[in-house]
Amino acid sequence: MTVSSVFSPPGFNFSNEVRNNFMTEKGLPLPKATSTGTTIVGCLFKDGIVLGADTRATEGPIIADKNCEKIHYITESIRCCGAGTAADTEFTTALISSNMELHGLSTGRKPRVVTAMTMLKQMLFRYQGHVGAALVLGGVDSTGPHLFTIHPHGSTDKLPYVTMGSGSLAAMAVFESGWQPNMEREDALKLVKAAISAGIFNDLGSGSNIDACIITEHHTEMLRNVEMPNERVQKERRYGFRRGTTAWKTENVRNLIVKEEMTFVGGDAMDTT
Repeated sequence: MTVSSVFSPPGFNFSNEVRNNFMTEKGLPLPKATSTGTTIVGCLFKDGIVLGADTRATEGPIIADKNCEKIHYITESIRCCGAGTAADTEFTTALISSNMELHGLSTGRKPRVVTAMTMLKQMLFRYQGHVGAALVLGGVDSTGPHLFTIHPHGSTDKLPYVTMGSGSLAAMAVFESGWQPNMEREDALKLVKAAISAGIFNDLGSGSNIDACIITEHHTEMLRNVEMPNERVQKERRYGFRRGTTAWKTENVRNLIVKEEMTFVGGDAMDTT
């Protein structure tokens, strides 16, 4: 059995792999990976990029957050949608955003989308998929609009329309039937909202609201909760119960103050009379 180093290297720590190997040798069951669910999409249109995401964050079978923001800031004209482990997508995109800012200050030029893609894929490949971040990267730079998918193992695709996450198949069906080259802004936004809606209503891991981001050469517009198809409505009846509906047999009131003493001290330290 290998022994992990007592010195923690910089970056992520996967020393639990040693523990898992030890448990396997002893015939013990391994801890189960957390199941995650998301629908994130992106597509090209005539003037730039439209990105979209749902807002449900799950914790196994539990909905941990109904309005989670999954479209992350990279630079002024580059955004990244994250699916997978929420903490991994948050910190991975925050790290690359910081590195992109330093890169821009170092070179004196506006960073390109392919630079962010290269940084992300190299980082994820370094950790061999242990960092659970499946990403949709989109932006506009001096060479035009660019749209990438980045898988947790580091592989990438560059396509005119992309989907990722557990609701990606339903969303891709919408794109396959509705996407066209050189779409107008409103048509592209409508298609993205339809794709996210398909993920929301056909995938248990996706749900709640729709976020969108429109990136053009001169402007980035973040549309938070652009559509809310699952707003909570007023219930048809009231389900309150009269006081005393549920009876109890015994009642015991305990005095939590066991002993109390009061000591009076003469004079006041703050009295200046």
